[in-house]
Amino acid sequence: MTTIDRPEIISEAFGDPADPALLLIMGAMASMLWWPDALCRKLSGAGLYVIRYDNRDTGRSTKYPPGQPPYTFDDMADDAIGVLDSHGIGKAHVAGMSMGGMIAQRVALKHPSRVASLTVISSSPMGMDTSHLPQTTDAYTKHSAEGADVDWSDRRQVIDFMVRDTRAIAGIAHPFDEAGMRVFIELDYDRSRGFLSATNHFMLKGGNAWKGRLPEMAAPLLVIHGTADPIFPVEHGETLAETVAGAKLLRIEGGGHELHPQDWPAISAAIVAHIESH
Repeated sequence: MTTIDRPEIISEAFGDPADPALLLIMGAMASMLWWPDALCRKLSGAGLYVIRYDNRDTGRSTKYPPGQPPYTFDDMADDAIGVLDSHGIGKAHVAGMSMGGMIAQRVALKHPSRVASLTVISSSPMGMDTSHLPQTTDAYTKHSAEGADVDWSDRRQVIDFMVRDTRAIAGIAHPFDEAGMRVFIELDYDRSRGFLSATNHFMLKGGNAWKGRLPEMAAPLLVIHGTADPIFPVEHGETLAETVAGAKLLRIEGGGHELHPQDWPAISAAIVAHIESH
């Protein structure tokens, strides 16, 4: 049996360490930068100690050969706890987006004593059959399939595809800033030294350990979900909120699978209110 060394996980904090800690977990292929600086500052300005980090295979954290991820979603949940440990934090509020929302659900179930509250954004209930729910839109499925034709070692091809991707996941309520998104993706690509290893996230195994366990969730849950999300239609968020006792749901009208700047006031206010009530 091969032993895999613990990865190096790069993190960054905003605000006063004396304030309640909020750990942010991002989704598939996405570095910590997808939690925008300005949103992190907005949350820290509201009295939170905000920590974001690069998931393994993203940003400047440890990367593995493409196509051979030697880790699971449970390992990524343990990474989140490792980040808290590295900042000397015993218990934190946790927020996860998309795949990060599924990791966050695992964190809350696997390490309940470490999670003061949970916020899940643009995600899906973990460990349950969601085949009866509306699935990813045909338009996004078609776009996603084009990723198989991208040379993930070619900077221009990757950046062009990722710009198309952010347009494909955008909601219908606000204009799409293509030029701004291209500048951001170029910055993220160069900081990450490419996204080739990040494709490992689509090959991860979930395991059956958490099947049917969501009703055991002890952490107070807030679900935030756009009503025009093409990847996980809003019914996924509604089902998650219905499955966990006492959970609250915030629908972002016309919101997509994104953290659009024009939605930050509603998102940050809901997260802060949720944390302050627990």
